Amino acid sequence: MQTALNNLVKNTVEGLDFILWGYEYRPHSESALLRVFIEKEGGISVDDCATVSRQLGAVLDVENIIPVAYILEISSPGMDRVLFTADQYQDYIGDSLKIRTRTPIEDRRNFKGSLVSANEDFVTIKVDNTEFEIPFESIDRARLVLD
Repeated sequence: MQTALNNLVKNTVEGLDFILWGYEYRPHSESALLRVFIEKEGGISVDDCATVSRQLGAVLDVENIIPVAYILEISSPGMDRVLFTADQYQDYIGDSLKIRTRTPIEDRRNFKGSLVSANEDFVTIKVDNTEFEIPFESIDRARLVLD
């Protein structure tokens, strides 16, 4: 299902001439949340979000990929954007970041500090003069922090 959802979201957003920044899919037993972040040069308007929401909602309903009732949210990534790919992390080296991991790393799951480096395998974040190397696949969510 994940590959089908990836393809459907990416193709729909890019077919409307927007850039897919990323998306979060949070399934629950009786419902789900699909939050999609879009970009374009010059910024995103409410009308842009509505356009993508209508089109993506229609395609999701026809394809019936999400097996439960779902909430669809479309927005711009914003200033405190969530990061999804290694390339996105690399663009923010030196900036403040909050990372939540799926499993504990050195007895913690939450990290807030300065992004030191990033590649396809690891993200390194400096928290209170200590560097933590976090496996990319262990990251549940990472968000920029506005200073």
